[in-house]
Amino acid sequence: MITCLQHPVNELEQLRSFHKLFFNTGYTRDVNNRLQHLKQLKIVLQEYEEEICDALYLDFKKPKFEAEINEFLIVLMELNRIIKNLKSWAKPTRVSPSLLNFPSRARIYHEPYGTALIIAPWNYPFQLVMAPLIAAVAAGNTVVVKPSELTPNTTLVISKIIKKVFDSSYVSVVIGDAEVAEDLLELKWDYIFFTGSVPVGRIVYKAAAHHLTPVTLELGGKNPCIVDETASLQLAAKRIIWGKCVNAGQTCIAPDYVLVHESVKNQLIKALLVELEKALGSDPELSPDFARIINTDNFIRLNRLLKEQLIITGGDTDAAQNYVAPTILDMGRLDTRMSISQMPKVMQEEIFGPILPILTYKYEEDLKPWIEKYDKPLAVYLFSKNKSLTNHILNDLSFGGGVINDVIIQFLNSKLPFGGVGNSGIGAYHGYHSFKTFSHEKAIIHKSNWIDLNLRYAPYTGKLNLIKLLSKWL
Repeated sequence: MITCLQHPVNELEQLRSFHKLFFNTGYTRDVNNRLQHLKQLKIVLQEYEEEICDALYLDFKKPKFEAEINEFLIVLMELNRIIKNLKSWAKPTRVSPSLLNFPSRARIYHEPYGTALIIAPWNYPFQLVMAPLIAAVAAGNTVVVKPSELTPNTTLVISKIIKKVFDSSYVSVVIGDAEVAEDLLELKWDYIFFTGSVPVGRIVYKAAAHHLTPVTLELGGKNPCIVDETASLQLAAKRIIWGKCVNAGQTCIAPDYVLVHESVKNQLIKALLVELEKALGSDPELSPDFARIINTDNFIRLNRLLKEQLIITGGDTDAAQNYVAPTILDMGRLDTRMSISQMPKVMQEEIFGPILPILTYKYEEDLKPWIEKYDKPLAVYLFSKNKSLTNHILNDLSFGGGVINDVIIQFLNSKLPFGGVGNSGIGAYHGYHSFKTFSHEKAIIHKSNWIDLNLRYAPYTGKLNLIKLLSKWL
């Protein structure tokens, strides 16, 4: 069953008819109309704040603090930022004219693509629908959003909010499972924005390629967290535990595994154990500050990753509530000769849960070949006071983004583009970068008529050397 435009649609042909209702009009292009809807959206979001947090708790026991900080307030701040800056962002941007076009003026016009499809994941089910939606509307697009079917309570609230703010021919919600998403991807869209796993990202990209539709793919990767012998270990441990436990580790930019210098391994593990107990108590299952795994399938997957590993702490699970305890694994010393297929399962794939493998290294030159065994990660984290190592990591490794001496917080700076590279994603967003993502930059030259230089016109005899001379100054 597909639910869209607040009524059921059972057949793909009916869905195609629904899709035809969406088109970019002069109404959506008008910046004042966009602002009016965004301001109304802000009012409605604030009305639904408690209901949003309650829905996130019902879906997977997301703590109220995390729901507020990582979902609601991030969206509200992004909305405020776009409302404040939209008029200036939407203005044509003046650029220097080329002497070859003298006399002329040059502008970049920000044009909406048309109708955007946003497919959102379950791990941050409110934020990762609303943030790209706000940007798409701000850029002047009409939008169809497909929230995750794994978070039905949050999806219901999102649907109510959107219905209250937007006409269904402007923004609408399609509710359904993976089959519904496949049906949507068969249609021709003007832009597709997808957040989710790498395998599904490939499916989206293939579908978009059929229509030559531009995409943003926000995917994931096996994000390394390096701790060298110069790091402030207690602070590093505190920040790593936070980054691994927030949302029960179900964060695309969470540290996936730790590479620690062998000389400080024991000290780091001791500090991690101390910080874990400080954060969640002696029994994390009883903590109100620790979320649950989203569903049975992911619970089973994570449970399998724990098999036959040396568990330092954690390892407890409860299938009745999809609980997996924060778990630290001792994986021994990294062996750069091993292929990924020879490694334990927990080191073969992105974990996406509260399991933290610890590997030791001895030589800095082993870090790069180890990390590059995997596809380019979405994030890399380094805890170090060593400037040489820092420069090596920043300049010699390719990855989406990262932090020196902390984790995850690169996401919080709206002035920084957020996105992956290679297997971890295509494109970036946040703040002005979001507006640009959903806008086509249309290049326009306004040529004057008061003089018309003959240099470019035939006959060309005697003109080439002059053009070559001029080219040195352009």
